[in-house]
Amino acid sequence: MADVPPDRRAGWRRWLVVAAYLALIFFVSAQSTLPALPGSPSEKLLHATAYAPMGALVVWALVRGDRRRVTFRTVVLATLFCTMYGWADELHQLFVPGRHYDLRDLLADATGAFLGAAASWAWSIIARGNADA
Repeated sequence: MADVPPDRRAGWRRWLVVAAYLALIFFVSAQSTLPALPGSPSEKLLHATAYAPMGALVVWALVRGDRRRVTFRTVVLATLFCTMYGWADELHQLFVPGRHYDLRDLLADATGAFLGAAASWAWSIIARGNADA
């Protein structure tokens, strides 16, 4: 079965999903205390884990759902977008009691965003290869 081209008019819906994810990150970072997670994962791992899906979602929105259009440039743009959001979120935390600004958190955010975006790129390369078979 051939791939059905994505609905280009639905682009705003993809950005709405991205905005909802950004709002979720904002809500969590606005909490003065967070519940302890089982196994006590490192804070940096949690940051990267939160930003990886964001990177993938931003790639998805940038290419309008067309996985054939994902390029390294898309990965860079998505990573920059997510990193800028992470920076804004770190600034936001300056005003949340019990939270603080930490450049290492921002680095973990950027790393997670890059990994999520790069995974989308890798998946697109695999998918293009399978489409040719």
